[in-house]
Amino acid sequence: MSRNSFGSKFLRFIGIVLMGLTGGFTLLGGAGTTCAALFPTNWESMAPLASFQWLYILFVLTGIAIGVWGIWATIKLVKATPDSYLMSVRALIAGVLVGGFHIYMSRMLRGKSMPVDAVVYTTVLTLAIFLLFRIPWIWQGVEFAKAKSSDNKKAGGAAAMVLGLFTLTIQYTMGSTHTWGGVNYADAFNTSMTVIGILCLLIGAGIILNVKNFKITANKLTIQERSA
Repeated sequence: MSRNSFGSKFLRFIGIVLMGLTGGFTLLGGAGTTCAALFPTNWESMAPLASFQWLYILFVLTGIAIGVWGIWATIKLVKATPDSYLMSVRALIAGVLVGGFHIYMSRMLRGKSMPVDAVVYTTVLTLAIFLLFRIPWIWQGVEFAKAKSSDNKKAGGAAAMVLGLFTLTIQYTMGSTHTWGGVNYADAFNTSMTVIGILCLLIGAGIILNVKNFKITANKLTIQERSA
């Protein structure tokens, strides 16, 4: 598979977008566990977690840390740094291991584990795709470190925009798993989430527009050089 073929560029695009979404989803999931970790006795369904409150505080901290790690790995993928793929896989494996243990403990203590399931399933999907990238004939074209950074920037912009949309709609997409006693606890921190979501959308759109303008300018310069 050629490195500059449509197929290679498309696979790198999908990989970067999924990595960015997974990192952001993990970060939001870690932060979203705060209420259950700090105030488990406020809800009947969360009360069994009280005896393991220290563990759920660790889940919050590790979730946030792995989410930041995943976002950092996404930035490295966009920049095509040599360690970008390995960092991404390590962050994904950490997410699956910690998230899997989180699911096990929640099901053991309270009989169910949503919404952490959604985060872990997304991480497993992204990890599976990244491992498939290592198939030799696919890796020839996909290898992130040998790609042009300018080609990856559009994917980085798209990842930021997808994360922005998810942040702006999280109270709806995660409402069914965060509603207790008729109250949707995903509908919280509205101002902060709105600001972050809009900022991600603007950053993503800005990156995509800059890439487009750069290519237009480069094409004009190429034409001028040929005409001279």
